[in-house]
This record gives sequence, structure tokens and C-alpha cells, in this order.
Amino acid sequence: MINTTIVTGIWDLGRSNLSDGWSRNFDHYINNFKKLLSSLGDDVPVIVFIDKEHEDIVWSIRNRSNTAVYHQPKDGFSGNFFPFFDKVQKIRTNNQWLEQTGWLKDSTQAKMELYNPMVMSKMFMLHNAKIYNPFNTEYMFWLDGGITNTVHEGYFSHDKVIHKLEKIVDKFFFICFPYETNSEIHGFRIDGMNRYSKAKVNRVARGGLFGGHIDYISEANGLYYSLLNDSLTEGLMGTEESIFTIMTYLDEDTYKYHMIENNGLINKFFEDIKNISSEDINSIHNKSRKPYENNDVLLYINTFNSPEQLQMVLDSFELYDNNFLNKTKKILINNSTKVNLKDQYDKICNKYNFIEHICKGNLGICGARQFAAEDFDNKKSKYMIFFEDDMLLDLSKNICNVGFSKYVNNLYDNIIKIMNKEHYDFLKFSFAEFFGHNGDQWSWHNLPSEQKIKYFGPVKKKPHTNIKHIKTFNNVPYAEGEIYYSNWPHIIDQEGNQKLFLDTKWDNPFEQTWMSHIYTLTKQGIVKPAILLASPITHNRVHFYEGNERREN
Repeated sequence: MINTTIVTGIWDLGRSNLSDGWSRNFDHYINNFKKLLSSLGDDVPVIVFIDKEHEDIVWSIRNRSNTAVYHQPKDGFSGNFFPFFDKVQKIRTNNQWLEQTGWLKDSTQAKMELYNPMVMSKMFMLHNAKIYNPFNTEYMFWLDGGITNTVHEGYFSHDKVIHKLEKIVDKFFFICFPYETNSEIHGFRIDGMNRYSKAKVNRVARGGLFGGHIDYISEANGLYYSLLNDSLTEGLMGTEESIFTIMTYLDEDTYKYHMIENNGLINKFFEDIKNISSEDINSIHNKSRKPYENNDVLLYINTFNSPEQLQMVLDSFELYDNNFLNKTKKILINNSTKVNLKDQYDKICNKYNFIEHICKGNLGICGARQFAAEDFDNKKSKYMIFFEDDMLLDLSKNICNVGFSKYVNNLYDNIIKIMNKEHYDFLKFSFAEFFGHNGDQWSWHNLPSEQKIKYFGPVKKKPHTNIKHIKTFNNVPYAEGEIYYSNWPHIIDQEGNQKLFLDTKWDNPFEQTWMSHIYTLTKQGIVKPAILLASPITHNRVHFYEGNERREN
């Protein structure tokens, strides 16, 4: 199955009782719902929220291997599931709200007590689906159960547009169409829209399709809940689309959107997605970054002549944060010169499901790092994490000698989220290192004399690191600025990999050379590095080798 779950549902809210132009029989929704369920295909996991009495519709088409049903009675929209029911009823029966514009008094919002409670609950159901996540996918999108009323089912069955969503959405996503008015949007006064949006609103977000990466669904749900509560309390109401629209103005970095034509028909979005070329699909939202072809995170570990030392690293992953083992594709670069150790290494690789065990002789520490860079480039994956076998995640939960915590909650997930958010060229994990810490600018030792003078003046000892910004994400602090490169554990994307290791290559690379070169690129504004304000890594080599066996390259 693909890595995206579609969340949907239908309810009989009594729309057949409305006047001409607004009326629709529930059979109309059932027929379109069946088209949707049939067209999504067996490889698309689906979550359905529905009244128990209509559950059989789902099982007449789908099966339990790719579909989950959660009973959501329509009465719940007037009960505890939707806590704003009373506020909605007060507004929709208020003459001042009804008389804003001629069409509003006959609309579904005004005539049906459950219409707004239901459509305004779609975000909440998406969030519930994220919590349940029975198919363990990383992306979830709400898709209206009656979507095939306006969107041909061939986009799903033939063109496979759902398969492309996870490749073009990195955070949270809406579809918008251009719209300018001096009065209201779906009944939400435009002066209120502008005030909440902190901008002059000239677009509207659609409610038929929205969603994104599960890491951002709770954040979106929280903002949506707050905006809905505040605006309804103030007597301002449109539909869920009014709140979605405001969200796209408040944080355009998180809430990305795709513009369609001013008629607002969503089929234009699916036509656009259908026609996206494979060359362009991964650079839609961030064209300045080097594109990648898959969402894999590759974990490279460099090891030498000690399976026991490698096991220590893996044990630290397992105890500290096993997502380093479970969510990555692991590659072992084995520099060992003792051939008799290969079987022991093979056993470890098999136990932990390494995808590759690479033995090319002793490439050296930096030679292995360069190999990892070139292999990562060839595999076209999204991120690479690099470890040496004496770099362990520290389980002590103490503080380092600089005063930073050695424990970071959900370390793996948070470094991924920070990279997704900030698009750094590389992010180091540990402020404290074996010979010092990142508060001092160690690049100073390795720069040519003329560059030392240019960047630091006539100082006689290494200066402090120039930190430009300190930020936090999920209570994890991190800093960006003139962070020096070292071989200590870090995460890097394709763009950063290209700048650091591929644009310029050395026949015999040294860590000091990279440190000097990358610092120069940072000063020139070419490289943007960052570091966690934490020290989860401890250098701990227990199984030693002869000093004369050490090679840099």
C-alpha cells in the first residue's frame, strides 16, 4: 500500500428537504460515495467515518485489509463530538447574520442545523484518524465522500493522483481559488476574515481535500479549533472553508496551498497533479533545494575491526530512540582489515535489517564519509544520517560539560521535523564533542592564515561561534549560525550533500579540510548549518585498535 491514507465519510443530514437549487437526495451521495470507494484501488488505505446503519455500503466495495470503519453517528455533531453546536445554532438563526447577503437565508448553512457542525468536524475526524492510524501511514488527507459529484473518478482509478500527494506535500496542504469581496465569505464577514488573517483576504480554501504529513495534523487541528472557537464566540461564521482560508494566511510555511481557477472546481487541482512530470514533482514547494526521488532516510554507520563496537552503537539506538533503527534504511560501511570478522558483521546486519554491508577495504574515516556522500547522491533519498561506530546515543540523561541536556525526547522524529521545517544544509546532533564544544569556533585552527585574518582579525586563539538565531521546535532548542562541520553525527539532505561533498572533492579528504572549506562556504552564505542545543552523543570507544591502523582516507 502507499504511504497515504484517505479519510472520508457521508451522512444523511436531510438535504433532500431543502428548496430547489439546494436540495440533494441522499441516494445521490451514496452513488458518488460508492464511485469514490471503488476508484481508490486496493493499494490506497481508507478510513471511513459513518453512521453504523450505513456501514454496509463500505463493505460492499472495500475489504478490511485496506479499509477501517469508525462509527460516527450524525447525532454526534450535535453532541459532545462537536462542542460548538449551540454557538452555530445561535448564529445561523440570527437575522443580522442571515440578512448579510441574499443567498444566505436559503443556504444549507442556514436551513440545516447539522450542516455546519458536520463540515466543521472534518478537521477533527482527520485528527482522530491520525491518532488511530491503523495502516501506519505518514500522510493523511480528508477527501469528501461525495467528491465524484464534481471530480471524475478516473483521476483516482486511472491517473493515480492520490499516489502523488505524499510526494508534493511536505507539511499541511489546502486547495485555494482566487476570490475578492467587500462583504462576506460563506457568511463570514470580510472585515472579520481580514482581521483574523492579518491580511487582505483574496483567496478561499476548499474543504473537499486537505491534509498532509501526520506530524503536522495535530498542529493544524489545534490552530483550527482555536480559530473556530474564537470566531464563533464573536458571532462570525462561514463554513470550515473560512477557517481553512485564515490558516493559509497565518503560517504559509506550514499551510501550503495550490491555486485553482476562480470557479473553485477541485478537478483543476487533480488535472494539474495528473500532469506533473517526475522531474518536477519533488521540487514543487521548495524549488531552491536539490530534489530527491524517495522519502527514505539513510543511516550510514562507519565501522572498523570491531563488531562489538558496532553493537554498542545499535544498542544505544535501541534503548534511546529505536526510530533510528525502525524508520531508516541502514547501510554499514565496513573498513575492517580483519577478514575473519565479516561473518560477525553479517550476523549483525541481518539481525537489524541493514540494506547493505559495504566492504571496500579500509577507506579511512573521511574516505568512508566521502563514500557515503556519493552513495547517498546515487540513491536520491531525502535525508542521510551519518554515524561512526564510537558515537553512541547517551543514556545517562545527565547534562554535558557545557550544561546542555544529554536527553532529547523523540530525537529522531524531531531532527526530521526540524529539517523539514528549516531546510538546513546540515544539522548536527551534539553541542559537546570529545575535544571541545560548538561554542568555540574550531574552524579557526584549520583556515589559511589570510582567511583567519579576513574572518576573525588578528586574534591569537579560537573565537566563540557566531550564533545568529536560537529557535525551538517541540520543546527542542537548536541554533543556526556559523556552525563548524565535523564528522560527529549529523543529518543532511541532497542539497547540503551536494554543497559539502560533491561540488568540491579532494583525492585525500581530511576532516580539517572539510571544516575549513565548509566554514568558508558558510561565511559566503552558500551553506546554512545548525546544531541542537543538546548533547545526546557521547564518544565511547571501548574496543580499541592499534593507532597505526587508523586512516583518514
